[in-house]
Amino acid sequence: MPRSNPLLWPKPPVIWSYGIAVLSVTAALIISRLPAFHLEAAPVSLFLCAIMFTAWFGGVGPGLLATALSTLAFHYYFLPPMHSLAPKAAEIPRIAIFTVSALIVGLLSAAQRSATESLRRARDDLRGTVQELQRSNEALQAESLERKHAEETLRQAQADLAHVSRVTTMGELTASLAHEVNQPIAAAVTNANTCLRWLAGDTPNVEEARAAATRIVKDGMRAAEIISRTRLLFKKGTPQRELVDVNEAIREMIVLLRSEATRYKVLVRTELAELPQIMGDRVQLQQVMMNLIMNSIDAMKVVDGTRELIIKSERGEDEQVLVSISDTGVGLPPQQADQIFKAFFTTKAQGTGMGLRISRSIVESHGGRLWAANNSPRGASFHFALPSTAEAKE
Repeated sequence: MPRSNPLLWPKPPVIWSYGIAVLSVTAALIISRLPAFHLEAAPVSLFLCAIMFTAWFGGVGPGLLATALSTLAFHYYFLPPMHSLAPKAAEIPRIAIFTVSALIVGLLSAAQRSATESLRRARDDLRGTVQELQRSNEALQAESLERKHAEETLRQAQADLAHVSRVTTMGELTASLAHEVNQPIAAAVTNANTCLRWLAGDTPNVEEARAAATRIVKDGMRAAEIISRTRLLFKKGTPQRELVDVNEAIREMIVLLRSEATRYKVLVRTELAELPQIMGDRVQLQQVMMNLIMNSIDAMKVVDGTRELIIKSERGEDEQVLVSISDTGVGLPPQQADQIFKAFFTTKAQGTGMGLRISRSIVESHGGRLWAANNSPRGASFHFALPSTAEAKE
């Protein structure tokens, strides 16, 4: 990402970071008390924006300060009894929900800034890493006595490069992932307010309040699941072979990429057949699916008309598991269907040309193959076949 982007300006000194926390919360308080903003949700939204802004530019510490100040201001100015720090018992759940939501927003904003910084550093190091790989390959040809050691080094470097590519792609999706996490959080806040209304009546409706609280728990678990899946894709580690349900892995990637597809008005359709499990590294295989799905979405951004992404799974020949990802995008470069898998070959203005090369390497390391073909009348399809557990044993 270019350094001229104002969202990526260097973090200010510590004293300024905490000053930003005070100023942003003060600004949110002043704006929320203006007559034009006398809405029930306005103070909450403005304080959350102040916390997100502070955590992005200042980090976790200033973000926590902004959270504390926002909680005090919200309690003092907007919850009965007004201008008092002694809360009513009925308002305690509302204060607790606001505080938890503010903490989550602040921590997510700080984590997103950290991930964005990591993405920028990874992109700066990517070309140097690839050049180091090429020098390693030349050394393999010249020094046959050191071939085994060099091959181990190369495999580790490829794993590192795959991790860099994965982090790069996930970094590009931070806005969509933040939106995906924000949905259950917003639902939890709505259900919390509903719960408070059921309890605030002359005759509290405990059953309805319990139902609203149950929905809050479900929303919280849904947000936690999204964050957990995202952390696995960011995690760096050695490949782990285990039994993998391919259909389940596809569904998880669709959840993570749903907001990105919606953003570009792409209709996602699945046709998943009953499949045997395969032996492989779940994170690496999901990286392949993520790369192929993102490529398909990118190919449909500039296309008018129907934008449809179809993901199929079926049994192939010899009990293989076959996965196909088809789109209605611009299609493959003419007479270059296999060139797209070569390193540094790309048709994107900001592409590195490594995503498909890494994807093919991952599939081949699992004993499978990856190929592409044009669709009719337009678009492209990517297919990869993997051996099932029974075939791998044979």
